[in-house]
Amino acid sequence: MRQLAMLLSKLEACESRNLELEQYPTSGELAARWLSDIVAFGDLAEGCTVADLGSGNGILGIGALHLGASRAIMIDSDVECCEVSKRNIRTIDDPKFCDVFESDIASQELNIGPVDLVISNPPWGRQKEGADAPFLDFIESIGAVSHLMHSANSKHIRPRFEKAGWHVEMYGEADFAIPAAFDHHRSSRGATRAGFWRLTPP
Repeated sequence: MRQLAMLLSKLEACESRNLELEQYPTSGELAARWLSDIVAFGDLAEGCTVADLGSGNGILGIGALHLGASRAIMIDSDVECCEVSKRNIRTIDDPKFCDVFESDIASQELNIGPVDLVISNPPWGRQKEGADAPFLDFIESIGAVSHLMHSANSKHIRPRFEKAGWHVEMYGEADFAIPAAFDHHRSSRGATRAGFWRLTPP
């Protein structure tokens, strides 16, 4: 995990910071820890196809490839982040197994084909209520085992998916660092409590 964290920490970061999209970067250390948990569940298996929703600089999809996934599909609406992902993909030995889609996750025309695993750190809705809804809808439409990073205090994820017959488990928590990237942040660095959710379709 330490080696993976070091590798992911060297990836180029996205410079754009959109307040409404809540574009907070996931650190290499946190990404490595989370991906290691997903492997421990048996969900990130050798040769699987992974979709990373709201992929940012591609850190989770690239990490999944290093841990045995054969294909990563990265989706982000920010054109700059997509370009950064494409550059970061070049750090992988065989980048032809990576696809980057510049698309709004709510797009009705977005068709990524079958996937085995979904990983997503969506906007939590702190700046725009319901900002995570398109991500949750897309996860349900894919119908694959999904791992979600969201607020540890979130109250809507469990009932939303259990109502649809999914099994929902919040299996861990961690501090999620928030740099002072926006004017409304008063300190140089803060943190909020993130929860790790495993969503299993019926």
